[in-house]
Amino acid sequence: MSAYLPTLKQLQYLVALKDHGHFGKAAESCFVTQSTLSAGLRELETLIGVTLVERTRRVVRFTPLGLRIAEKAQRILREAEELADMARAAGKPLSGELRMGVIPTIAPFLLPSLLPKLRKDWPDLKLYLREETSQAACDSLHRGQLDCVLLALPYGCGDVDTDELFEDRFYVAFPPSMAKDVPATVTPAAIDEDKLLLLEDGHCLKDHALSACNRPELRAGATMLGTSLHTLIQMVDNGLGLTMVPEMAIEAGILDGTDVVARPLEATHPSRSIALIWRKNSPREKEFRLLGQALKAGGLN
Repeated sequence: MSAYLPTLKQLQYLVALKDHGHFGKAAESCFVTQSTLSAGLRELETLIGVTLVERTRRVVRFTPLGLRIAEKAQRILREAEELADMARAAGKPLSGELRMGVIPTIAPFLLPSLLPKLRKDWPDLKLYLREETSQAACDSLHRGQLDCVLLALPYGCGDVDTDELFEDRFYVAFPPSMAKDVPATVTPAAIDEDKLLLLEDGHCLKDHALSACNRPELRAGATMLGTSLHTLIQMVDNGLGLTMVPEMAIEAGILDGTDVVARPLEATHPSRSIALIWRKNSPREKEFRLLGQALKAGGLN
């Protein structure tokens, strides 16, 4: 075996530069100075005898071999983290650091009631949360930047294990002007596509809501401009249209302070499935299932 092997720190610098495309941002993510990161990468290039990154004043450009080595380095770092996870999992469960991604249409509604319970039941757990869209969270999971992700299914996230926690039913939210005509439940056929407001592209809630309605023409007629559920509710409250809201948001009080009227959707599949996912064959699977139990207890019953 060669005595001149790259260090994990050098590989970490390389992967950070690949992720951020900028020396300053990469150094910040590694909690080192830019000069330290740059020196570490030069040492790595000297060690293996090849140029990995072409440096100019404005552009960071990886060589073809540099890209391949960065991808390999990412896998090595993930394996190293899993080695540490194996040791941690053999000790006290749900202790130490755990990095969980949560999508924006879940985080503000489920976490405020869940986090106090987790702190009480698992005081040694240091839970770091990262709010991202489903695609960004899945990418972070497979890069090893996250340990697990709380999201809504169906969603293709690659080679993962899944713990489906509970169903989150959709409601149709109407403006005050339509309140007197709102029935106890709403069928997809009763939704006016010309008045439907949905979240902009990038939010899987939009696709789940449209799928629950099973009306393809809604996608063409709906206005997709909301950046958050709170924004959509304010639009509805001001008479600009109607929207679809998950039950957990209503239970968390998203309609408080408004005159919006919400009724459950009556459909064949009127809900999205909330799930916890993690990389397949993770040594921390038992811990994630314990976390899943806590999430189920804090979900909708």
